[in-house]
Amino acid sequence: MAIKPILFNTEMVRAILDGRKTCTRRTLKHPFIVHPNGYITKPRGNENLCPYDSPYQRGDILYVRETWKNAPNGYYYYENWQRDDIADVTKWKPSIHMPKEAARIWLKVTNVRVERLQDITADSIRNEGLSSLAVHCGDMEIALKEWENLWNSTIKKSDLDRYGWDANPWVWVIEFERCEKPKEV
Repeated sequence: MAIKPILFNTEMVRAILDGRKTCTRRTLKHPFIVHPNGYITKPRGNENLCPYDSPYQRGDILYVRETWKNAPNGYYYYENWQRDDIADVTKWKPSIHMPKEAARIWLKVTNVRVERLQDITADSIRNEGLSSLAVHCGDMEIALKEWENLWNSTIKKSDLDRYGWDANPWVWVIEFERCEKPKEV
């Protein structure tokens, strides 16, 4: 078991806190070869790609990095301020700079697999934290369009041709559950 950071935007932090988000998808960034039989190998050699090549493994503990700031009486989280509609003029720090000791959300990885982005199902879209009426009523066409829009909003414009919805990249599907902060942290 390793303890690793994972970044989520404010909307997805809210979905985790609400209990709506139990998985995330992350693109395979390294060059891999996908064979017609579905095996994925590294470009050199014939070593099959497996969940052990994922940045996260089953059993890993993840601390969520989110937009935050430090104050004299503790840490504040942008998701709380946005949810409670509290006006604020102080500067928030980006999630990438959040230290482990500031984390309030801890996750345990329960499963890791590889699939094409567009192979997502209605249940998977729900598990990603989307909560629209289309998702919950099973209107797959609208739910897929909402998922496509959400996915593309997380990809840099310069990378949309490689990692956007239309590119249908291979992704790690990382399933998780909330857990307590480990005692050794």
